[in-house]
Amino acid sequence: MRARMPGRAPSSQGDITEVRRGLEGMLSQQVAGMRKAYAVDVQAGTLGGVRTRTITPQGKPFDRTRVLINLHGGAFSVCADACAMLESVPIAAVGGFKVITVDYRMAPEAKHPAALEDVTAVYRELLKSHKSKSIGIYGCSAGGALTAEAAAWLPAHGLPQAGAVGIFGAGAVRFGAGDSAYIAGYIDGSFPPPAKPGEAAQDMTRGYFSGFDMADAIISPALHSDVIAKFPPSLIITGTRAMDMSPAIYTNSQLLKAGVRSTLMVGEGMGHCFMYQSDLPEARDAYEVIAAFFRQNLAGR
Repeated sequence: MRARMPGRAPSSQGDITEVRRGLEGMLSQQVAGMRKAYAVDVQAGTLGGVRTRTITPQGKPFDRTRVLINLHGGAFSVCADACAMLESVPIAAVGGFKVITVDYRMAPEAKHPAALEDVTAVYRELLKSHKSKSIGIYGCSAGGALTAEAAAWLPAHGLPQAGAVGIFGAGAVRFGAGDSAYIAGYIDGSFPPPAKPGEAAQDMTRGYFSGFDMADAIISPALHSDVIAKFPPSLIITGTRAMDMSPAIYTNSQLLKAGVRSTLMVGEGMGHCFMYQSDLPEARDAYEVIAAFFRQNLAGR
């Protein structure tokens, strides 16, 4: 079965408020379907001064020792609501976890490393009640890339490493790297292929990384063996028709080379962030794999 990203890649043009509103509206039915399939409670709040939502299974006990931080996708500029729910709801319900999804600052209002600073603030707050080895971090697309950045950022800033990370629909290198961006661009079509020589590249992040070196050790830690060697156990998920397949495969190889425990799950015929589509058997398989991964790699009591 072939899966594609719902809709198209986020637009880099137009008023950001309207683009955000349009994307949330487009994904609203998908979110409703996810909420119907997986019963959860959602509570809005703040942690470390950052807006968050806490998602827990509805009507049943959940793991009070382990906790997951979700970093939503959306090209570092959109999808703070819908993508957060599509990523958090099934994992909370299937895994019996408390998932805290972070409403981190995005472009064009903010630039790197604003999102990392917000993730760090939430992480610091959770360290007051949880061991670092009991905290997992995961996300899809921009959230997957941000998860990899966080795994590089935390030890570089004197904080204990998280217990495990999930890098989905992304890798620990910049988007657009490798063959898959070209193949997916012409076959899947959810994202355009990279710009040809002489063409202006489309920046879906709306300048979030403007002025920064994309080969930097925080932005692309897989390019730096000493940095990626400090990663915790990692689960990487991609699809054979996803533009992120090359970054995902390269990241998995570099982790294994550095002696880090890494698991790579590749969905046959699947596109970018296929886990957003709860009606896909492959997505439901991914939820089970994600839940088992964090259960096995995060410290319990």
